[in-house]
This record gives sequence, C-alpha cells and structure tokens, in this order.
Amino acid sequence: MLSDRPINIETPAHLLDDRITPADRMFVRNNGQPPNASQIDPDHWSLAIDGLVDTPLDLTLAQLKERFETVTLQLQLECAGNGRAYFLPGASGNQWTFGAIGCPEWTGVRLADVLEAAGVKQSSIYTAHYGADSHLSGDPEKQSISRGVPIAKALDPNNLIAWAMNGEPMPLDNGHPLRLVVPGWPGSCSQKWLTRISLLDTVHDGAKMTG
Repeated sequence: MLSDRPINIETPAHLLDDRITPADRMFVRNNGQPPNASQIDPDHWSLAIDGLVDTPLDLTLAQLKERFETVTLQLQLECAGNGRAYFLPGASGNQWTFGAIGCPEWTGVRLADVLEAAGVKQSSIYTAHYGADSHLSGDPEKQSISRGVPIAKALDPNNLIAWAMNGEPMPLDNGHPLRLVVPGWPGSCSQKWLTRISLLDTVHDGAKMTG
C-alpha cells in the first residue's frame, strides 16, 4: 500500500537561520515511497554489510551502538536540486527554491568503522546503498533509488550511519530508525531507512545512478 505521507517538503529559506537546523525545519526529499510507521521496529531493525568484504555483517541497532564508537557531528545535507526553480534554462524535477538544505547534528557510528570491521577487499571500488522505501509507482518489481559512493569517500571519517538528529530519534520522514549521512555529496547518497550496504568492484548501477 502506498504511503499517504508527504514525499517532498521544502523549508522556507527565512526559517533556516538557526545555527543547528531543528528537526521540524529539516527538508524532506523522498525518491521512493516511504515505509509506514507500522513497518518500522527499531528493536528488530538490521543493517547488512556484504559484497566484497572479508566478513559479511548483519548488525542490529543495539549491536551498532555496542560494537562501535558513538559520535555526534553537525553535518550539512542538501538536495542536488536545491535552487532548481531558478535554473536557466529550466530543468525538470522538483522545483525547489532554496530550502532543500539543512545542517542538524547527527548521532551514530562512522561508516568507515563499520566497513573496516567487515574487512574491505582491495578489489572494492564503490558502495551500493539500499533502504526500506519502495518504488514511487508502488510496483514491487521496480527498484527504488539506490545510490553509492567511491570507496575512498565511504572511508572518510565524517560519514555516519546515524540513528539520531539533534539528540533525539530522527523523524520517520528523515530516515528513522537508521540512515546514512554523507556530507559533501548530493543528499540522495545519504540513504534513508538504511538496510544494506554492499561493496562492489564496479561503479554502482542502481536506480538513478546511470540515468
């Protein structure tokens, strides 16, 4: 069943003056149908790390918190289409003005620490990120958007696998209970409702990666 929650919410730019973006002013951009609250059980949520690793992992939220250092970083996220309403010539897609950006504090564990625990094989060159959202059409045979980043970027210590925003569980529309935060890259790389990260020996060819 398709979600009846909003897919995209832009924050008016004049409400983005806080040093730390409040959760209720964080923009929402969903490239798929978000999971419903009834589908989310943080106590039974798990994250798989597989592909070209020495030891595939399947980690619960509790295990992430127990096995790895918890860190809090203030990191900016921005939709790649921020400002698209003013492009000349115009461009198709969500017609954001300037509100598809935010800079809250995120709490979680370093993506690099988790990947290193799994053992990154030398043949790995790219990641592939997967979430619990479904295709916008509702067709279960179609894949929702799945981005990835080069291994060198994935191992940057500023990337987080996050479960909290500004000291509180993040809102469902911002990725609760688990999401990636990959600063410096388009927001679509920061997969929400994160369930799996796979390491590849080729550039990820997931939905929307190859046009």
